[in-house]
Amino acid sequence: MTAPLLRTAAELHARARTGRRAVVMTMGALHEGHATLIRTAREVAGPDGEVVVTVFVNPLQFGAGEDLDRYPRTLDADLELAGLSGADTVFAPSVDEVYPGGEPQVRVSAGPMGERLEGAARPGHFDGMLTVVAKLLHLTRPDVALYGQKDAQQLALIRRMARDLNFGVEIVGVPTVREEDGLALSSRNRYLSPGERRTALALSQALFAGRDRHAAQQALRARAQEIPATRARAEALSAIGESRAAADAHAVATTAGGPAAIRAAARLVLDEAARLDPPLTLDYLALVDPADFTEIGDDFTGEAVLAVAARVGTTRLIDNIPLTFGTFGAAS
Repeated sequence: MTAPLLRTAAELHARARTGRRAVVMTMGALHEGHATLIRTAREVAGPDGEVVVTVFVNPLQFGAGEDLDRYPRTLDADLELAGLSGADTVFAPSVDEVYPGGEPQVRVSAGPMGERLEGAARPGHFDGMLTVVAKLLHLTRPDVALYGQKDAQQLALIRRMARDLNFGVEIVGVPTVREEDGLALSSRNRYLSPGERRTALALSQALFAGRDRHAAQQALRARAQEIPATRARAEALSAIGESRAAADAHAVATTAGGPAAIRAAARLVLDEAARLDPPLTLDYLALVDPADFTEIGDDFTGEAVLAVAARVGTTRLIDNIPLTFGTFGAAS
């Protein structure tokens, strides 16, 4: 089943609408991660709604020397995957349709949040991304738009734009889809040679190491909190051989945990990958507050994102996982 292809906004606007319209924005080269987004959009739209997949390689979000010209373009395969995943139509406009008259003179600014991490590595990227997202939201007129959590900073900025600029659309994030070995699905994975792909696994392995360190910290702190600091209790624990374990839990919980330990666990994996052949070249590793993408402190509580970006060969990859911090920095 191949999804019908529309090339102009006029064609899209001419379609009858009877329910919710859910939009999934892509740059094409669709894979299982996109398919998951489309299937989720189908559930959100419901049987009476409509799912529109956009395919547009946006020149504004590629900097000098980036891979705009070689970015994979596989429209025929995209139409088939979109249809099989539940899309009602694919909107694949030309550059002239999206930017009539050339590059827009007025653009959306990502502000300070867009200058951090990915924004620092790719100046102007998020201004271009938000500009095309704003235009596509106007062109497609959805009730809800879905984006992958793999691009965590992008998702956070789109949410802020929709809220700060009063876009009447619901923004939904969909969890990252991974291959069996943990590598996050990306259209750029096809650039990797077999050796480069083995090295690239360090991104997800580093994130999982940080997550595991966080979980271990949670368990140790929970145990430490259960042990009152009284001599009678210590003697009772000693009698059953638990005093050393209690002391270890308390020591780790108070001196070796928190965000610094999580970053250190992840960084160890990345440092090892830097010595592989081919090597991994780290752009950044960060543990941030998704509200503004600033680094979190030891007293942080709430949702956080552990994010990494690196190059393997000529391919730049990003990945992240969410972590939740509660009282004393433990996961909730």
